[in-house]
Amino acid sequence: MTDHNSPAGAVGEGQPSGQPGPFGPSQQPPQHAWQGQGNQAPAPQQPSAPQQPQPLPSDAARAQVAAAWVRSTPRAGQAAVPSLPPRETRPQGESKKEKRERERAARKAAYEQKKAQKEQRKRGGAARPAAATAPSPSSAPTAQHAPVSQHAPVHGHQAAAPAPSAASPALAPGTGSTAPAGGGLHPGHSGHSAPKPLPARDFDVPKPGGRISGGGRRTHVALRATLLITTCVFALGSCGVMGLVIGKSSGTTTAGLDASDANRYRLTEFPTEQAAAFAEQYAQLCMTFSPDTSSARRTDLARYASAGVDPDCGWSGEGTSKAVSVTWDGTAEKLPEYGDHGRYLGVQVRTEDGTLTTLTVPVYVQNLATGEGMRVSGDVGQMPLPAAADVPEVDQGDEVVDDTLSTQLQKEVLPGYFEAWGASNATAMARFLTPDATLTATTGLAGRLTAPQIGTVVALVPASAQNSKPYTYDSGQAVQVRVAVDWTDSKGVAVRRAYRMTIVNTAQGWFVKDVRGGVLDAEGGRADSDSDSDSATGTASPSAGASGAPSPSAPASAPVPSSTAKPGKS
Repeated sequence: MTDHNSPAGAVGEGQPSGQPGPFGPSQQPPQHAWQGQGNQAPAPQQPSAPQQPQPLPSDAARAQVAAAWVRSTPRAGQAAVPSLPPRETRPQGESKKEKRERERAARKAAYEQKKAQKEQRKRGGAARPAAATAPSPSSAPTAQHAPVSQHAPVHGHQAAAPAPSAASPALAPGTGSTAPAGGGLHPGHSGHSAPKPLPARDFDVPKPGGRISGGGRRTHVALRATLLITTCVFALGSCGVMGLVIGKSSGTTTAGLDASDANRYRLTEFPTEQAAAFAEQYAQLCMTFSPDTSSARRTDLARYASAGVDPDCGWSGEGTSKAVSVTWDGTAEKLPEYGDHGRYLGVQVRTEDGTLTTLTVPVYVQNLATGEGMRVSGDVGQMPLPAAADVPEVDQGDEVVDDTLSTQLQKEVLPGYFEAWGASNATAMARFLTPDATLTATTGLAGRLTAPQIGTVVALVPASAQNSKPYTYDSGQAVQVRVAVDWTDSKGVAVRRAYRMTIVNTAQGWFVKDVRGGVLDAEGGRADSDSDSDSATGTASPSAGASGAPSPSAPASAPVPSSTAKPGKS
């Protein structure tokens, strides 16, 4: 057994062979058998070998080895420290260029092996194991022989392991890695085992942008065509869906109505307004007659009526009449004989003597879309006026009237305000208006009525102020007032008008905020009687028409009921 820690068992001038010294691995050339054999000259060295550094004298090397042996010797009760495995170094004579070439050759051999396995799989056979590729002569370094120790080991604590060979590592079959060609490792040290060969893959992943293996050019072209067609189909489908959505959202939609809704709102395709205007013109000619204009009247009526209609529109040729206003009363009855093309239209005619007459005129329309081709298709008929109803009485029992405030407004506030309001004098009205007064309160009548005389004034107490007596009003509290005013019109005729006003209490007094026309009659009922109306002849006393508009022939000085209020609680 050789003691690696003893100077006698050291290799290479006393340096232990099992572990590197303090100066790294030995760089001196191997000792050959020619040493000590006379004067025989050594073989000349290769010129390409690098110049080796000069070794230390043998005495100094032995001293260092001895000191290292003393330090590493285990003492009593202390375990021996295992030595480190030798460092793998590049072969002594291998340069960087040779190393790169060797690695390139190894990669090329691995590529050729994979290529051969791939071709074998394509042919359907099993991959043959590739032979181990020998290193190229340019990359294989010269094997170094370990020097032979001239001293026999004396103290054997540990068996001397052979020095690792510096020979070039050989390629392992089937892999691109290298393994040492020879030289065993020290027992107890972990060595570098050769990696196992990789198993055969089921498929190969192509390079980015390359074609899929196994399908050929046809498969590649078919795949591209499929992707292109699919993309086009999706694009066309998206455009179609968007077109449908935009088309539906931009289209005009109308709500569906059934027959009951059409009747309720009087919706029809018949041009009712145009036909009503046509019937009004015919009724005015019919109710205007005179013996002096009978020939011209008959010619004018013929332009409106059909062939079988009375050419004189029911006139006997005696007497005179003149229609001053003609108005459609809003009634339209369907003609069964003509369906949607005919209607019975009601027309109210007021003559110059004040008589109000209702006529029914049958009208036919040829073109419903444009209203062209109209004709009076029958004789007219005179009908009674619409039946009058009694107005129900208004309960004003809960109203509380402040007589004191009514008198104050009648004497101090309303006379000056109505005088300025009748003349539309903005400067004078500003003295009586609140800052937030309405437009009707600030506009006025522009001089149409003058000389106002304040009649009856009724100031209603708000519910919040009814619990105190005398009544007190907070600042900013509004009071509703009913007022009757006697005016003088532009012809000098006295007329009475009624108004509803909103008066606001402030620290400076009472101011007007709003003015509205019309006051409700609390008594209700009817002003005429059944004997006053002649339903057989269709005549009535001068009054407003059925449409609610005042008749032009009504006298301007018609009396207006006074807006007197019943006294409430006091």
